[in-house]
Amino acid sequence: MDEKLISALNTIHVADLDRADWLAVGMALKEEGYDWTVWDAWSQNDKRYKSGECKRLWNGFKGAGNPVKGGTIIQMAKDRGWTSFGGDGVLDWNDAIEYDGIDPNPAPEKNWKPTDDLIKYLELLFKPDEYVAYVTTDVYQTEDGKYVPSKGYYDRTAGELIASLKKHPSDIGATVGDWKEAAGAWIRFNPVDGKGVKNENVTAFRYALVESDTLPIPEQDAMYRKLELPIAALVYSGGKSLHAIVHVDAPDADEYYKRVNYLYDTLEKNGVEIDRQNKNPSRLSRMPGVTRNGKMQYLAAENIGTKSWNEWLDFMEGISDDLPEIEYLSDFIENPPEQPPEMIKGLLRQGHKMLLSGPSKAGKSFALIELCIAIAEGKKWLGFQCRRGKVLYINLEIDPASVKHRFRDIYDAWKIPWNNGQNIMVWNLRGHAMRLDDLAPKIIRKIQNENVTAVILDPIYKVITGDENNASEMGAFCNQFDRICAASGVSMIYCHHHSKGAQGGKKAMDRASGSGVFARDPDALVDIIPLEMTDDFKDRERDPENKFASAWRVEFVLREFASPEPKNIWFRWPLHYVDESDAMKSLEPQGSPLGNLSKSSKRNSSPEKRENRLETAYQACSFEQPVKLQTLAEYLGCT
Repeated sequence: MDEKLISALNTIHVADLDRADWLAVGMALKEEGYDWTVWDAWSQNDKRYKSGECKRLWNGFKGAGNPVKGGTIIQMAKDRGWTSFGGDGVLDWNDAIEYDGIDPNPAPEKNWKPTDDLIKYLELLFKPDEYVAYVTTDVYQTEDGKYVPSKGYYDRTAGELIASLKKHPSDIGATVGDWKEAAGAWIRFNPVDGKGVKNENVTAFRYALVESDTLPIPEQDAMYRKLELPIAALVYSGGKSLHAIVHVDAPDADEYYKRVNYLYDTLEKNGVEIDRQNKNPSRLSRMPGVTRNGKMQYLAAENIGTKSWNEWLDFMEGISDDLPEIEYLSDFIENPPEQPPEMIKGLLRQGHKMLLSGPSKAGKSFALIELCIAIAEGKKWLGFQCRRGKVLYINLEIDPASVKHRFRDIYDAWKIPWNNGQNIMVWNLRGHAMRLDDLAPKIIRKIQNENVTAVILDPIYKVITGDENNASEMGAFCNQFDRICAASGVSMIYCHHHSKGAQGGKKAMDRASGSGVFARDPDALVDIIPLEMTDDFKDRERDPENKFASAWRVEFVLREFASPEPKNIWFRWPLHYVDESDAMKSLEPQGSPLGNLSKSSKRNSSPEKRENRLETAYQACSFEQPVKLQTLAEYLGCT
């Protein structure tokens, strides 16, 4: 192995590199015959290092038509002050003389065959029966002395041109016409229809032109290769730039412009200033095989980088996106990562999401304030133990003074001291609500360095982005909760209202208003539904404390834990109390077919009423199951 390459590598601080340069180092080491462990050991000096990532990526480096080589590492090291020889500046006999990039002004070689360059270019970009547009003699000179191409020729196919070039191998002008030496010649890289040279005459939107006049030519070459541009042909212009003919493979003009804009934006983000005037599909580029002021316009490289537009997109997304890397089960099956702690025992883990849904007057805001206090004080909420932590309560609906009184009232009703009031932060945004995609970064900024473990947002209809009945838009909306969780490690807890109408006949997951995304997105769904208070039950429950209480049932749908049995609760202002007895088990949710049947059984009997009662019983028995005669008889109270 080359000791100088390792010496150069050791002068490069991996922590200073972006992902593209880091990947380029790995590709170069593999191309030069090193083992993946060299890249892995060097990469460990960066806090971004992930065990196993180098080996996995290494196996995916397949090489390209013109792969990244050791010269890339040498140049990175040189840019940081490294030299390939000792401090005395004297080269040893066996020292390698490094060469990086393309010579911007090569001396014409005796064996250079201009026609071969143009034939290869035509074969690379065109099908034999496609018309090619080019400009040689049809030029004019502006007042400042600059030569500008005109329409030129566009009525010959690639096959015809190639045949003529092969017939006149020593005279390219015999095929394309003699050009002005001071001007050079141009060619369009996309085929035309043989009737003109405008954008509407283009018949296939395969390629785009990438040109930069600001970077030195060796840097242009290095950047194009580092970014794995899917270059079909790379042509030296005879001036200040390399013309990269890049695959965009667009199906139509609209998609062509989208892809070209993305291409140019991506290059500029990576430090390559692009001439955006080249965005049109009918744009002219420099023709290889001719000379310009004594300099060759020549084919410098072909088929380098990735092989197609889609392959390049995959490569760039791997460099620039913020998505996690794919992991292999073998890397963690024996040593799985530690799971986040349970914030609400048996319901919710730290960093996960929970939705509280229910109808109006269910006391949802009171329940969320109870949860704030339970987290702050480390006490139970609806019978579930909470882990003590710091919580931010975002109030979007209630008057700020009322919110403060509610916190005080709940503390007093629970008869507990304000021991950990500093663990509760309240952000009153009534009258200041905004879209969640605008609010999310502000939440992240507010809780930064505050050691917050949970954020409670009450309610979400104030910040919804898009149509709540549109699954796609609500999926994007719910992603904002993930964004907050991922950025700060908090649990997101939020509430939403039920849809209109009776909910007793629905599953808990189907009661929330709008798209089903609301119920399916969170890790924990806690749903509250009112119970139908029968006369018998009211007579039986004449406890003075419950005189003004309302009866509710809480149902749970969990992703991380087994869903517990539903809990029956009283809401007696300002608290919710779990019913520890079995007294409420006989009650049915309001709107339930079974509850309606119970009501109808107490009415006077008549043929019409008996028929209605039978129909109601049938509907009740058919809820989520086939109707059996025995079951029907039991509900009707007959044999």
